[in-house]
Amino acid sequence: MPAGKSSEPAPEAGWASCGGYEVSELAARDIHAYLDRHQDKSLLRFITCGSVDDGKSTLIGRLLYDSKMIFNDTFEALAADSRRVGTQGENIDFALLVDGLAAEREQGITIDVAYRFFATERRKFIVADTPGHEQYTRNMVTGASTADLAIILIDARKGVLTQTRRHSYLAHLLGIRNIALAVNKMDLVGYDRAVYDDIVADYRAFADTIGIGEVTALPISGLGGDNIVARSGPMDWYGGPTLIEHLETVAIDADLDRAKPFRMPVQWVNRPNLDFRGFSGLVAGGAARPGDKVRILPSGKVTSIARIVTFDGDLDEAVAGQSVTLTLADEVDCSRGDVIAAAAAPPEVADQFEASLVWMAEEELLPGRAYWLKSATQNVSASVQELKYQVNVNTAEHLAAKTLELNGIAVVNIATERPIVFESYDDSKDLGGFILIDKLSNATVGAGTIHFALRRAQNVHWQAIDISRAARAAQKHQQPKLLWFTGLSGAGKSTIANLVERKLHALGKHSFLLDGDNVRHGLNKDLGFTDADRVENIRRVGEVAKLMTDAGLIVLSAFISPFRAERRMVRSMFPEGEFVEIHVDAPLAEAERRDVKGLYAKARAGKLPNFTGIDSPYEEPEEADIVIDTTRMTAEAAAERIVDFILDRSV
Repeated sequence: MPAGKSSEPAPEAGWASCGGYEVSELAARDIHAYLDRHQDKSLLRFITCGSVDDGKSTLIGRLLYDSKMIFNDTFEALAADSRRVGTQGENIDFALLVDGLAAEREQGITIDVAYRFFATERRKFIVADTPGHEQYTRNMVTGASTADLAIILIDARKGVLTQTRRHSYLAHLLGIRNIALAVNKMDLVGYDRAVYDDIVADYRAFADTIGIGEVTALPISGLGGDNIVARSGPMDWYGGPTLIEHLETVAIDADLDRAKPFRMPVQWVNRPNLDFRGFSGLVAGGAARPGDKVRILPSGKVTSIARIVTFDGDLDEAVAGQSVTLTLADEVDCSRGDVIAAAAAPPEVADQFEASLVWMAEEELLPGRAYWLKSATQNVSASVQELKYQVNVNTAEHLAAKTLELNGIAVVNIATERPIVFESYDDSKDLGGFILIDKLSNATVGAGTIHFALRRAQNVHWQAIDISRAARAAQKHQQPKLLWFTGLSGAGKSTIANLVERKLHALGKHSFLLDGDNVRHGLNKDLGFTDADRVENIRRVGEVAKLMTDAGLIVLSAFISPFRAERRMVRSMFPEGEFVEIHVDAPLAEAERRDVKGLYAKARAGKLPNFTGIDSPYEEPEEADIVIDTTRMTAEAAAERIVDFILDRSV
């Protein structure tokens, strides 16, 4: 008989045990009674994390079983599955309750994040079972982002491992203040107190180095149920709470959020008719009542709350965790992404931040590349400007780095294209947390927490100038443009660009040619040819080209610029029609045959790493404004065609 399983006869068919109730499919009154019984209880969200095979799924299965949250048909299927996977005797493999994916059951590991609900007499719980494999660390971040508490499991036979430290660091980074250290599988070390004490001491020494404060340690056995719901006989030397007692009594973030100043990110402008205009969202912090003064950010406009509207009627107060619609006393500009906040204690607004970043993509982070940054309901283009240092999760050592690979963690500087409303993550998970999204694939590639606004973001402002961009262009009698020549090395970019500038000069046009090799002798002499350096190379050139077009010039830029993302980034800096992408197209074999600089030969010999077309990719333009096939067109003819195009002359 498995530990904790009653010897009483099973209920009649069609019945199940649910939170202590025997509920029939027809007994609606019992279902409603169960729901009513739990609806006013506080809710604790927690995660289980640690290394592979530390027993996370088994622990959750045991919690569900011991809290009587398993229906009879589920239990019977669980028993059958346990026998099928080779569990001995009548023992139950509780991990199968949450290892829902076929791949998880086949491999005996957790891959996805599994969420489960259960309740006790004192509290409701939502638990996330997160993967232990390093490959799936991004899934652990997902589960931790909404958690109030983290249970860090350690296999008593193995002690503190690398992934234990990684998950602990991430839990701390994501603002989880309550850490429960569960030393599991104590039955496999003979319930030895000395083993437990050594592991706890080792973990606490690590926790101190990364700033984790109080840690509640518990010796448990997920399989046998020791110190989970019931106290363990073999571990009578342990005098602390059981795991469920700790979960029932720990303070939760929701209580703290209600004591903070009022914040509500606007998710939707609710305008069902001309007589009603409300602003809907989830209250992220504090409380507000009709008549309270509020500030709309980032605009800074001040007004007051007229009504707090819900589907069930108006409320006298809105508090953290509630979804409401606010109507305002004045007609102020407010839209999705804005934040309605307490007028006397508003959050900050800035466009440059220091932040901690966890990289979650197979492709490395490229500083300078533009990503979508999503924070609360705000969505803005942003880029990592600088990696201040990478963190070694084993030692907490700060390491120099220019980029991040999968699961890398770093402190970085981030710039957004326009100011956003924020608070430090310590003060607000909603306004201090963000994700980065790849603009091309729409995949989430990073998650981070804001520390503070950079001082230069607060002190640097646009200086008003009297001579406008249009005035400079009119003085030169021309339309400013950036002609962006892209293509493989040897395709003919510089040759054609030089001919185009000669023709423009002969026509009396004011121009300037930025050539890739020439720029690397000065402005970009500090950059190499890694993907990250190539991105920064193009970012700088784009900024310089924009300044030159502001002066009214026609700028010609001849760079390989291998990545579409950076060419799109530069295009986005310019008014519609001023960025002209010119693909100087030559097959790799033809470009290599020309090889006037001998670069391909060096690359083939391994003497020139990260060379585009050989061991670094070139992403051809998908919608170039002009395509020049240099195997079919002479450089002179190509230059004439480009001049005709930009001057809008008939060909």
